[in-house]
Amino acid sequence: MAFAPMGPEASFFAVLDQHRASLLAALRRGGGDSEVLASIESVIQGIISSVARNEAPAFTIENRSSWENIKFEDSVGLQMVSHCTTRKIKSDSPKSVKNFALILKILSMIYKLVQSNTYATKRDIYYTDSQLFGNQTVVDNIINDISCMLKVPRMSLHILSTSKGLIAGNLRYMEEDGTRVHCTCGSTAVAVPSNIQGIRNLITDAKFLLIVEKDATFQRLLDDNFCNRMSPCIMVTGKGVPDLNTRLLVKKLWDTFHIPIFTLVDADPHGIEIMCIYKYGSMAMSFEAHNLTVPAIRWLGLLPSDIKRLNIPRDTLIPLTKRDQMKLDSVLKRPYVTCQPFWRKEMEIMADSKMKAEIQALTFLSSDYLSRVYLPNKLKFGGWI
Repeated sequence: MAFAPMGPEASFFAVLDQHRASLLAALRRGGGDSEVLASIESVIQGIISSVARNEAPAFTIENRSSWENIKFEDSVGLQMVSHCTTRKIKSDSPKSVKNFALILKILSMIYKLVQSNTYATKRDIYYTDSQLFGNQTVVDNIINDISCMLKVPRMSLHILSTSKGLIAGNLRYMEEDGTRVHCTCGSTAVAVPSNIQGIRNLITDAKFLLIVEKDATFQRLLDDNFCNRMSPCIMVTGKGVPDLNTRLLVKKLWDTFHIPIFTLVDADPHGIEIMCIYKYGSMAMSFEAHNLTVPAIRWLGLLPSDIKRLNIPRDTLIPLTKRDQMKLDSVLKRPYVTCQPFWRKEMEIMADSKMKAEIQALTFLSSDYLSRVYLPNKLKFGGWI
């Protein structure tokens, strides 16, 4: 055993163990640096060939902002179709010539990073010439475009991003530089590593992984000693919309341990969308779906149906705004909702009531109701969908 268990008796996890067995049964049914360098060389060779033919060179990049280019597979999530629409970044167009030059500059930097087996953060790239790039978002978008154009995961470009996520609970691992990290169930969490690909020797006895939408809820669960009460378990938060590293970590934990993964989000359209990003991915990163999505994730709470079941007073609820209603309508139209009838039913309950609820609404029942009653009962009796 990697850790001494401190939580409930083994019988408490009986339903969880059955869920994991079904996940494993479903699983049973069911490139390197040189390639990156070769891909960049091929792109540059294409530019040289265009110049030799007295043609203005251009980059051809898949359109990552159109649902027409997205297909859905239950086992993977949202991913780009093989023959999707593209856009041209032309060197002879006043509108795109600067963007063409910036892509070329960053391609050159990536080539040097990969060749020398060194890494840089997106922030490092930006500060090599902040006046030229203008702002960090420009760099971020170009890096994603390059990853999509070369058809390689962003990590293979040797570019890292600063992590905002946190992790706590029953987990140990070693970082690429040899640093040993021992996550605990205490009140202090560990920052999600910036190089997920480099972590190794992961060890856990965890029965489940709980993804918590908001940092405030995550911290409250730590303060309530939830990790120890439900030990062995792991908790992760992306502090809202998850960054790439938090998603990569969740995926790595799933690939390594195949333990049940649950989400705890607000009963509102924004929380549901965040859960969908972990489970099925996003349109913008659909070209990297195989490295990011975990379709086995289940929705633990807060379910809209829980609001009525627990008799949460209406005055603790929040009316849906027009923006909320538009977001909810958008999610209901997405391709993955058709294979999640229970999710659809919950979203329809929200739409009919025209109300949303934050997880904090449970404090009306008692200050520690979430950690003492709600989550333990859900986990013990299989209250997920």
